[in-house]
Amino acid sequence: MRHLLLAGIAFAVAIPARSVSAQDALVTTDWTAKNAANPKVRIVEVSVDPGMYEKGHVQGAVGVKWHSELCDPVKRDLLSPEQFEKLCSKSGIANDTTVVFYGDNHNWFAAWALWTFTMYGHKDVKIMNGGRTKWEQEGRPWDTTVPTPAATTYKVANVDKSLRARLPDVLAAAEGREPCVLVDVRSPEEFSGKVFAPAGIQELAIRAGHVPNAKNVPWKKAVNDDGTFKSVDELKKLYAEAGVDGKIPVITYCRIGERSSHTWFVLKFLLGYPVRNYDGSWTEYGNAVGVPIVNEAGTVWTGK
Repeated sequence: MRHLLLAGIAFAVAIPARSVSAQDALVTTDWTAKNAANPKVRIVEVSVDPGMYEKGHVQGAVGVKWHSELCDPVKRDLLSPEQFEKLCSKSGIANDTTVVFYGDNHNWFAAWALWTFTMYGHKDVKIMNGGRTKWEQEGRPWDTTVPTPAATTYKVANVDKSLRARLPDVLAAAEGREPCVLVDVRSPEEFSGKVFAPAGIQELAIRAGHVPNAKNVPWKKAVNDDGTFKSVDELKKLYAEAGVDGKIPVITYCRIGERSSHTWFVLKFLLGYPVRNYDGSWTEYGNAVGVPIVNEAGTVWTGK
């Protein structure tokens, strides 16, 4: 048994081997403020809005743009090991650095960044619980000074591909050929096919709906109003009601992979469940030829 601290409440729960407790995976805004100048800590903002960092950020934090620095935009793929090493080195991140991620939208792309770092074998990764939302609600100051950390020599030792699901994996789960629970973290309107994507979104699939056999557990159900994650007991209940209890492997997906990274973080780091993130998500699956979908709203193909 280990004691977890989540949202200020202690819980005694059994932690499966190799999982990371909520106490290990989350830090408070207060801890972040106190460790902003710690040379062993690097705070990293990754926000949905690429210009958010420049408007003001946690003092000492470096800013990373998800659409141009945290992926290969030409291949629509993860960074190569060499690209990842370069990003870490210029950000002042060494292999033994404690990296704390935060961002807007309750840490969507902070979770995406943590997922990426975890795949590339970085051991000490955390999320600032509540992200920009909680920091701002507490009236903490934003800084506009861009730090210039000394470059490091970062080396990727291994890439853990088991944390990432690809289209064939999702299709196998959809067709019942692999024991796996698919968790669609999008809104009920997206899941049903009533809308193709949230308003104002450019990246679209030609079909709306969801992957067959997927369970709809919107990502936002896992957080409180201040952006902090709900308690371990609340999270276990939330996912258990959808048939997710850690006994069967899980694949999370959304539209492009950032919201599903948020749920991936919850399931893996806070609950210790076996889970992969499908970053291709609906924009890949919904556009793929020859794969089945479920569309409850009748908007299978608009032809527009």
